[in-house]
Amino acid sequence: MLDRMLRPVKESVVSPLAVVLARRVHPNTITIGAFAFGVVAFICLLQHEMLLCATFWLLGRLLDGLDGAVARRSGKQSDLGGYLDMLLDVIAYALIPLGMALAFPSPAVFVAVAVLLAAFYVNIASWLYLSALIEKRKRRDEYVATTSLFMPSGLIEGTETIVFYTLFIAFPGIFVVLAYTMAAMTTITVAQRLVWALRTLPVPAAPPGSRAE
Repeated sequence: MLDRMLRPVKESVVSPLAVVLARRVHPNTITIGAFAFGVVAFICLLQHEMLLCATFWLLGRLLDGLDGAVARRSGKQSDLGGYLDMLLDVIAYALIPLGMALAFPSPAVFVAVAVLLAAFYVNIASWLYLSALIEKRKRRDEYVATTSLFMPSGLIEGTETIVFYTLFIAFPGIFVVLAYTMAAMTTITVAQRLVWALRTLPVPAAPPGSRAE
C-alpha cells in the first residue's frame, strides 16, 4: 500500500550510497549479503537475542533496498538479479515466522505461523501468475513496475511487511495477534489483486472445439 508512495523517499535516501557502491560491488553480491543478514537474524531469534535479531533484520532490509539502486546505476540490471532477489527475499521472509515458532513454541504460535505462511503462499501466487500473464501479453509497459516483476498494489506490500516483521521481533509476547492481523490484511490483498485481475485481464472467448482447463 505504501511502497509507491515511499519509493521516491527510499531512492533519495539510498542514492548516495548506491552511487558509491555501484563502482565497487556487484548488485548480486548485495542481494546475497541481504539474505545473509536475514539468516543471521533468524539465528539470533533462535537464541532469543531480540535486539541483535532486529538489528540484523533491518540491516538486511536496507541492503535489499540497495541492490536494485546499485544495479540501475552500474548498468548491471539483469533477469538473473531480479530472480535471485525475489527468491532470497521469499526465503528470508519465511525464516522469521519459522524462527518465532521455534523460539517461542506453543500451540497458539504454531497455528498463527501456519495461518500467516498460508496467507503468504496464496498472496505470492496471486501476483506472480498475474505478472507472468502481463509479460505474456507484452503489456508490461502499460503498468508501473516497482521491481523486476510487475506487482499489482495491495494492502500489504514490502513496507508493511517490514514493519510487521519488526514488530514480531520487538514484541514477541503479542506475536499471535500480530500474525493473525497480518494474515487478515494479506488475505484482503489477495482479494484486491483478484478484483484487479477481473477488471484488467478479461478472459477471451475460447476457440470452437477447445476445452477450458
